[in-house]
Amino acid sequence: MQNIQSKIASLNWDSITESMHENGFAIIPNVLDNEQCEDLKFDYDNPNLYRKTVIMERYRFGLGEYKYFNYPLPDLIQTIRTTMYPKLTPIANAWMKALNIDTFFPETHEKLLEQCHANNQLKATVLLLKYGKTGFNTLHQDLYGAIYFPIQIVIFLNEPDEDFTGGEFVLTQQTPRAQSKAIVLKPKKGAVLVFTTNFRPVKGTKGYYRVNMRHGVSEIHSGERHTLGIIFHDALS
Repeated sequence: MQNIQSKIASLNWDSITESMHENGFAIIPNVLDNEQCEDLKFDYDNPNLYRKTVIMERYRFGLGEYKYFNYPLPDLIQTIRTTMYPKLTPIANAWMKALNIDTFFPETHEKLLEQCHANNQLKATVLLLKYGKTGFNTLHQDLYGAIYFPIQIVIFLNEPDEDFTGGEFVLTQQTPRAQSKAIVLKPKKGAVLVFTTNFRPVKGTKGYYRVNMRHGVSEIHSGERHTLGIIFHDALS
């Protein structure tokens, strides 16, 4: 896994940090290669890897399905999760400080999981999502418990406009006393999208204020769309 560790370490984290502060998201192209994307998609049909399958329509979450991985995570996913977390922690802590929230995130992912486990959040939250034609995902936030990290990532495993059409990633931003703003993104295969889990600070004339954000997926018009979602906190048992 040295290759993915080196790739993550060599990313322009100053630029990523700037984009996160400015927009609440950052697109990082070409993090995974084609073989890694195909291997992850192939693993979707391996029942030994997962603890739970969710049919989205049953819960009015959308139309499609996703599977939560069980521990231990596959090596590639584990490496991405533990390597990216400390790069994102300074952003998360800066957001807490700007909003005067008395929360400080530890430097290592292991320490974050210790906090989760002390709160009985023991279940893995990493998931693979699969959508077919007419599939979609309603706007939501991935919290899973009182202990949560305010930034997460999604990795795109198909090429838009080749493997599928439609299926844009949608973020909505709710500014206080204003209408919601929609942000529509279409990252390419192998890209990582880093984005806020539930809110971010925005600077106004009287200091920073909290802007709430949700995310979802627009309707798939044709083909299949797979993504890997990496949430850094664990879920309640």
